[in-house]
Amino acid sequence: MNWQAIVEVWISGGWVMLPLALLALAIYIPGVHLFLQLRLGGLRLRSQHHWTAWVEDPHKGQGAAGEILQHALAGASDESALRGRFQAIRQVQLQPIDQRLVLLQTLVTAAPLLGLLGTVIGMFDTFRAIGTESGETLRQVSAGVSTALITTQTGLFIALPGLFLILLIRRRRHAMDASLARLEGLCLIRLRRQTTA
Repeated sequence: MNWQAIVEVWISGGWVMLPLALLALAIYIPGVHLFLQLRLGGLRLRSQHHWTAWVEDPHKGQGAAGEILQHALAGASDESALRGRFQAIRQVQLQPIDQRLVLLQTLVTAAPLLGLLGTVIGMFDTFRAIGTESGETLRQVSAGVSTALITTQTGLFIALPGLFLILLIRRRRHAMDASLARLEGLCLIRLRRQTTA
């Protein structure tokens, strides 16, 4: 890898490259953290075959699903109370994810726009160089076009993988919501069976 070429490209992008780099850090550090948090710490979908047994005896439950079952079934005497508990669990589990997703979506949307700002600045420099009659005109025009293209490309390079990261996080979030709905359904079946017995 030629670091000198990378530094030259960075410098030719102008001052807009620094906010683009900061924006990339603001997208990918929290985004990857959230994805890993959902992947490693969310409801374990692989343990779903244990959920029916855990609903019958919540103290056997393990991990996040076990904690949710113990909280939801403790003192839930009727369906409305149980549904209320699961609604509270959804708010605690999913609302922070939704808020972070909105922030990530906003930052990802800002990346190409910030690149476009660099494009406008580069084109302004290009037109200003064309308007002058100096011996440096060709070099100034080429520097302006270079700034315009590099910042646009960098903004797109930041935004496109960010969109895929957001899609992966949304997929995990929807899987978590579906798991909560399944747990709620199992708990409702248990409660109905107890009330009819």
